Amino acid sequence: MPRRSPPDADPPLLVACALGIERFALRGGDAGGADPPVVTLRTGMGPHAAERAIAAALAAGSATADSPVVASGFCAGLVAGMRPGDVVVADATRDHRAGVPDVPCRDNGPLLRSLRQRGLRVHTGLLRGSDHVVRGAERAELHAQGAVAVDMESAATLRAAVRAGRRPVAAVRVVVDAPEHELVRIGTLRGGISAFRVLRSVVPVLFEWHRSLPLPRR
Repeated sequence: MPRRSPPDADPPLLVACALGIERFALRGGDAGGADPPVVTLRTGMGPHAAERAIAAALAAGSATADSPVVASGFCAGLVAGMRPGDVVVADATRDHRAGVPDVPCRDNGPLLRSLRQRGLRVHTGLLRGSDHVVRGAERAELHAQGAVAVDMESAATLRAAVRAGRRPVAAVRVVVDAPEHELVRIGTLRGGISAFRVLRSVVPVLFEWHRSLPLPRR
């Protein structure tokens, strides 16, 4: 974690991901002179690990206590025609457990515009949470329930973020497998490499989004 910012400084952007390869991509993208700073947090896999890591990072007195939060990394696409390297920007995330309220992502307009201006294939809609890797029939079932993509950490990340205090939140994921392009392991096929490259290219867009936010200290 960085040193705590001065009282009149904007809080850093907190970008959360689960895997080491995701963190490598997110840290390796062109920052374009990020100001204020960015903290890239590897939470570990699964909703419980993500929730614990975010709660600790946003605890009162921490350097990132007031930070906007982005959940990023890879995801599984649920819509026919999706391909590895497509980008998903959530308009809301939904927990894998029934009865937990959705977390809306109200500030995603600038993300959508900027990503599309860069020539990326972008999808928006409900991003569903899961506590396991989703395959086959279950993928189709989640799509029938209104989701466009699924991953294991975004819903838990954003839920923990808004629980810790009012703040902008977003989820920006890159499709690494899809109904017609299922992968066994990230990075073993061309689709995984494509998704990695796109994830790196998304980083400047996250910084632009951060700078555009009407944060309380601005």
